[in-house]
Amino acid sequence: MLVHVSLSGVNPTDWKARDRIASPTSHVDPTGIAARRPRSRTRWITPHHDGVGVIVAIGTRVPAHRLGERVWMWQAQWGRDSGTAAEYVTLPVQHAVPLPQDVGDDLAAGLGIPAMTAHYCLFADGPLDPTEHVLVHGGAGAVGHFAIELARHAGAQVATTVSSPEKAAIAEAAGADLVVNYNEDDVAGALVRWAPNGVTRILEVDLPSNIELDATVASPGASVQVYAHPARPTVMPWRLLEANLRLEFMLVYTISDAAKRRAVAGVANALEAGALTSLPVTKFALSEVADAHRAVRGNLLGKALIDVQGT
Repeated sequence: MLVHVSLSGVNPTDWKARDRIASPTSHVDPTGIAARRPRSRTRWITPHHDGVGVIVAIGTRVPAHRLGERVWMWQAQWGRDSGTAAEYVTLPVQHAVPLPQDVGDDLAAGLGIPAMTAHYCLFADGPLDPTEHVLVHGGAGAVGHFAIELARHAGAQVATTVSSPEKAAIAEAAGADLVVNYNEDDVAGALVRWAPNGVTRILEVDLPSNIELDATVASPGASVQVYAHPARPTVMPWRLLEANLRLEFMLVYTISDAAKRRAVAGVANALEAGALTSLPVTKFALSEVADAHRAVRGNLLGKALIDVQGT
């Protein structure tokens, strides 16, 4: 299908892919296409995996009712050179998901990679229930934001860590039961008081910095889902073995197709229920994609979006 793009979402993997192409010795390949291209060949890529738009043309085997649908898109550039940072993008049918009428473009454009990552990390070990305590590191980031909301939608209790009062406000607005500023508070003490029996699932964005804390506050048999590449070597504490903790790594681009379908369905269900909200948004013009990448790399607060149809 062909989608007329309204907004394109920017993720950390977009600027990382840009850096990888500029420095081909990097081992990180978030686009999934490096191995198929000779390094001597010039690369022309339209970036970005996420976005929102309207279906304007369909293939012969796509149901006719999908023409004209407003959709959110995911992994548009996975394994391909064409992403959502363009007026139009062609997509496999399953990568364009119908949107409820009351879901705004800002929220829809920012779903994709972060919401699917959050869903997988939360539910890879099965459903959540109201007795469970979940710890989400980085609750003001895109993955953390959706993880808080998806966990709350499932009925679980959620704590999160942040680094500033501004980020605390974002996490609180998402519905976190406990927000701890790790630059000011006793994080371990606050979490132990909040969940005296330990947290059952942890979403980890900075394993080297948090592994001792995770080991301290986790319940026996808890799982730690790591969705960001560790920036430095990590020493594993004895408590990981003692408590039989499970340390799992994930990259949303390479999880199974079945897991992707479950994540898309879970995000769509939460949208229908009105359980997801947008982060604060900063918009860039289509000519400012490089500026948007630099802003995200510089830890922009909230979500960067490309206003494809704007001037």
